[in-house]
Amino acid sequence: MSGTGSETEGAGLSVRPLPLAAPRAHRSNALHPGAWWLWALGLGTAASRTTNPLLLALLVGVAGYVVAVRRTSAPWARSYGAFVKLGLTVIVIRLVFAVVLGSPIPGTHVLVTLPEVPLPAWAQGVRIGGQVTVEGLVFALYDGLKLAALLICVGAANALASPARLLKSLPGALYEVGVAVVVAMTFAPNLIADVRRMRAARRLRGRPDRGLRGLVQVGLPVLEGALERSVALAAAMDARGYGRTVEVSPAVRRATAVLTLGGLVGVCAGTYGLLTADGRYGMPVLLAGVAAALGGLWLGGRRSLRTRYRPDSWGVRAWLVAASGAAVAAVMIRTGSYDPGALAPGVVPLAAPALPLWPAAGVLLGLLPAFVAPAPPLAETPSKEAS
Repeated sequence: MSGTGSETEGAGLSVRPLPLAAPRAHRSNALHPGAWWLWALGLGTAASRTTNPLLLALLVGVAGYVVAVRRTSAPWARSYGAFVKLGLTVIVIRLVFAVVLGSPIPGTHVLVTLPEVPLPAWAQGVRIGGQVTVEGLVFALYDGLKLAALLICVGAANALASPARLLKSLPGALYEVGVAVVVAMTFAPNLIADVRRMRAARRLRGRPDRGLRGLVQVGLPVLEGALERSVALAAAMDARGYGRTVEVSPAVRRATAVLTLGGLVGVCAGTYGLLTADGRYGMPVLLAGVAAALGGLWLGGRRSLRTRYRPDSWGVRAWLVAASGAAVAAVMIRTGSYDPGALAPGVVPLAAPALPLWPAAGVLLGLLPAFVAPAPPLAETPSKEAS
């Protein structure tokens, strides 16, 4: 008998892999896209609770490692690099603003004194130019790192979760909105792929692909391809009955509107309550708002005539991936309640930030998807494509 790689026979023994050992991904065992988004939102929540550059760098490293080992070669999976560049751009812009517009943080280590522009009395509190201190730049760097880490976490979700499969998993009431979001999310990666393809084709033909002339000659075919893709998408959506709804009674429509709007108001009020100092009523209001919003979405979904072909299942691996992101956020929130100084290192007086042990260990829980999520097929990994 011939072995299959998953079972070894010999000496009367049969060795099978562990149930949670990550297999190669295929259509029947692919991870639910919602699990990737919950994992990324957990990392983003953790990043929003700290300005410690060591913890933020650890969060970015965790997200980058998971993306490196679990993304495929699909066009939407290549958008992670664009989010990293966007994060670096945010840091640079934040530092430039700190230099030009000053910083509210007082400092004693003056780097340079720029000419200060006199402003009218109504612009009190705003200045252009003046002293640039090390403390102000460090504060701006920490603040920029925080926003950059948030963007990179969102980019990780974009690189790992298939937009089309995520659209299939949305409730019926959000289907139209989901289509618009998915089309917007997939337009940029497809546009980047078209630009790379056209530039490679021009280089093979010995034609210039840079400069104004190259931009014009590359941009026109790319825009033409985007228009053709849009027309094909519209035809496919019309052929599948997109936009057709079922008539429901006025009472159901009113109940849907009341539950949805009331639930959203409750979510906003509950979130505000959790962020205030006295957050005793925040969690009950938030849970009530979420329940009302879900009820409204369920009623609103009755108007949608839509079926799902081979829907994605939410299995054990999806629970583990989502739970790992939630655990990272929970550890960071808990640390902020009893040791806020570890998550927000001060810059006055200027001192090197320290790496707190327990929050760092909690961030490492975000690496779990790299070991339990199904691995992409060998033919679809970015390294194979590059070689």
